[in-house]
Amino acid sequence: MTVPTVKLNSGYEIPQLGFGVFLVPPEEAEKAVSEALEVGYRHIDTAAIYRNEEGVGAALEKSGIARDELFITTKLWNDRQAGDEPHAAIRESLDKLRLDYVDLYLTHWPVPQQDTYSNAWQKLIEIRDAGLSRSIGVSNHLPEHLDRIVADTGVVPAIDQIELHPAYQQQNVLDWAEKNGTRIESWGPLGQGKYPLFENPAVQAAAEAHDRSPAQVVIRWHLQRGIIVFPKSVNRSRIEQNFDVFDFELTAAEVDAITAIDPQDGSGRVGGHPLESR
Repeated sequence: MTVPTVKLNSGYEIPQLGFGVFLVPPEEAEKAVSEALEVGYRHIDTAAIYRNEEGVGAALEKSGIARDELFITTKLWNDRQAGDEPHAAIRESLDKLRLDYVDLYLTHWPVPQQDTYSNAWQKLIEIRDAGLSRSIGVSNHLPEHLDRIVADTGVVPAIDQIELHPAYQQQNVLDWAEKNGTRIESWGPLGQGKYPLFENPAVQAAAEAHDRSPAQVVIRWHLQRGIIVFPKSVNRSRIEQNFDVFDFELTAAEVDAITAIDPQDGSGRVGGHPLESR
């Protein structure tokens, strides 16, 4: 099965469905990524702070899959945004991943309290220009952060990876991205199990109508809205199920009903806030 791709402002394409390894223990990462690759995933999303880049790298190396068939993302952690630290950080990540370059490198959080996110973005531009990452972007950046880094450098991120699921859709960030040519990636696309998303009537109705699981319906909702998504699981059957979402399509009414889940007051957030220190 061929996963559709999305064109980035860097000129490269990214598979719209990927496999995330957030909270996958280091000792389990190699097995989980190997199984995901066997199922058909070619887009893997990790980060330095996940402490499982070595396992991801081992799985990639053992897979025998050609490098140009893979799309690998990792991220710069917050305590390495200052000075030239991003250059050291990317080389450490590449060593752990056993790669010469990543396809996408992201700053993980803006952490405005330390006021280093603009410097980090400038260093990511240098990292891209050095060929260590084909595309660069940010994670958890709000419009005010995005406006600043673009004003400071003239370079628009290819990606903004944000918390996004039916109860928390951050329409203001989506609007900025659409206006400026940045693509949106969703983390926590299923709400991290922190609220009864799968019991919502709109999700259940769509699942019954298409004879699919609620998780498959929500992943499909992301895809049909043009969002890049990478659900995480260490369970082989769920890894397979999350990938099996390309032979059905939600109706416009079903998409609208799931979109309407968002209370639009920010109360649906389940993760950290970009304005909080960490």
